[in-house]
Amino acid sequence: MRLVSLMLVGLLAAGTATAQRAETISIVGSSTVFPFSTKVAETFGETTDFNTPVIESTGSGGGMKLFCAGVGVDHPDITNASRAMKSSEAETCTANGVEFTEFVVGFDGIVVANSNDAGVLELSREILAKALLAEVPNDDCSAMSPNTAANWADVDSSLPDVAIEVLGPPTSSGTRDAFEELVFEKAMKAMGCDKATIKAASVREDGAYVEAGENDTLIVDQLASNPTAVGIFGYSFLANNADRIQGANIEGVAPTFENIAGGDYKVSRSLFFYVKNNHLGVIPGIAEYVQEFTSEEAFGAGGYLEPIGLIPLPQADRDANADKAAAL
Repeated sequence: MRLVSLMLVGLLAAGTATAQRAETISIVGSSTVFPFSTKVAETFGETTDFNTPVIESTGSGGGMKLFCAGVGVDHPDITNASRAMKSSEAETCTANGVEFTEFVVGFDGIVVANSNDAGVLELSREILAKALLAEVPNDDCSAMSPNTAANWADVDSSLPDVAIEVLGPPTSSGTRDAFEELVFEKAMKAMGCDKATIKAASVREDGAYVEAGENDTLIVDQLASNPTAVGIFGYSFLANNADRIQGANIEGVAPTFENIAGGDYKVSRSLFFYVKNNHLGVIPGIAEYVQEFTSEEAFGAGGYLEPIGLIPLPQADRDANADKAAAL
């Protein structure tokens, strides 16, 4: 009740804009989860008496920072994430009095894609590491040396002799975190690198890797107009732009719905969102929005999120998340 009273006092002082915010769910976070969250929000707004939630694509890291900063109408109610919350972020939440509940909503593959006007690339995690790390290991990882590869053919002679130009997510992105873990760390570990060497690894800053921002749609547009460029983003953006771009095979496996769902495509991860428990019962509709997202009609097999690229969780995991939503 004290929180409700404080928020109401704030509303009277701040006026109409703040009052509108107090009636509307605020969501921030992952660009990968953004299209799924947007679809749920639109459905929620059309089928209930609640306002349609307002969603900002800030990246997973940026969303966590905003979400964990505090409680009240100046802070978002939900943050989307393409990775699990880090322990340091959880500590920030706790320090600022933020109590939260985690939901897992599905799987997603991280694709390496290029224009349909170019050939399908045959890549491996080792090739990607040797193309994009600032320093590359020798064959047994006993030494590291500056990356001088200018063209893909410099990394592997079977690849095109064109400049390495990769448009990818910035450091604030969960896709970037997951890509570094699933590609660089796995490749370096397989090459015999120790934990210290892996931890010290960093992405090139000489123009081969270009931080293209949090808007993955812009990366898709650039790929479509530049056949020599390569982009990194979530599977849903490939699925929804198959007329313009194609995914590279990683270790011989294509980034298809079936391969990601079956675990054959190794560059894949779970998708999350986090609910601010402090705002339940204060900002209208939060529990109902979460129940919509975790309904079989939305994130289930054959649900309305599947056609736009969400890979459903196994039934038991979906049931567990739906039960958690009902408990709100």
